Amino acid sequence: MTRRATLRTTHDDPGIVAGALEPDNTESMRTRVEGDELVTTIERDSTGGLHATVDDYVVNVTVAETVIEATRTHTDTNHE
Repeated sequence: MTRRATLRTTHDDPGIVAGALEPDNTESMRTRVEGDELVTTIERDSTGGLHATVDDYVVNVTVAETVIEATRTHTDTNHE
């Protein structure tokens, strides 16, 4: 039996976040952009595997958002 989770996160620029996450995505993950949302579906054969993959993904989204925001702040500060 396959376990599945779909995660929806809202971002100012979900395409940038998706690009930042792409190198870490596995074959069990499908990501698409819908408006201001990043929608990722993860399928795994075990509940433990699904849990671990979702956990890793959430951490990666948090890091990507933090780096993107820091870059924007730095860029905005240097253009003033």
